Amino acid sequence: MEKITKGSANVFADLGFPDAAECQAKLKLAMAINEIIATKKMTQTQAAVRLQVGQPKVSALAHYRLEGFSVERLMNFLTALDRDVEIVIRKAKRRKTAVGGRGEIRVAAA
Repeated sequence: MEKITKGSANVFADLGFPDAAECQAKLKLAMAINEIIATKKMTQTQAAVRLQVGQPKVSALAHYRLEGFSVERLMNFLTALDRDVEIVIRKAKRRKTAVGGRGEIRVAAA
């Protein structure tokens, strides 16, 4: 019988990525961007003009190839798509799994 281990809310952390929080944030931002582009029924070319990037960058984003994108750049894409981005900084909540008093990065799309 195989042992099943419950994962965390961050698959990147579960896989041992050293930059798991950043990867998770970038993924959620990209998901929001792709959803907006789809909802507006924009072509990749139209989205590229709106985001002021080349169409290949929009294609990479659509396929979640996010290596060439920073969190800041993705947030700028959201503002170019007429969305507000809000960053809230607060004291970290105490968690059983918290090690060394580290906080966490969370992205929530409304």
